[in-house]
Amino acid sequence: MAIRGLEGNQNAEPRVFAHDALDLKPSNYTLTNRIPNTETIGVALYIGVGMDITVTLEGGANVLLKGVTAGSFLPMLVTHVTASSVTLDAGGGEIIALY
Repeated sequence: MAIRGLEGNQNAEPRVFAHDALDLKPSNYTLTNRIPNTETIGVALYIGVGMDITVTLEGGANVLLKGVTAGSFLPMLVTHVTASSVTLDAGGGEIIALY
């Protein structure tokens, strides 16, 4: 089975841990915009507070995830966060993109 992104690029040997992060707080990110630097591969997300969240996956699917608990890691390749049931605070920490 072919897995996109695992042959002939930086992911030939997949990493288990993130090497960079971006807090998706309002000063860094606007809901519905593409998450920075996800043109070739999506990011995993860390969710800091309990919420419902709608994301666009690398393959283009839009997914509503209900009842995501605080402290959760979402191991999916996300390119956009399109909606959240909580207001993203200027202080940050609600949604972290993990590269």
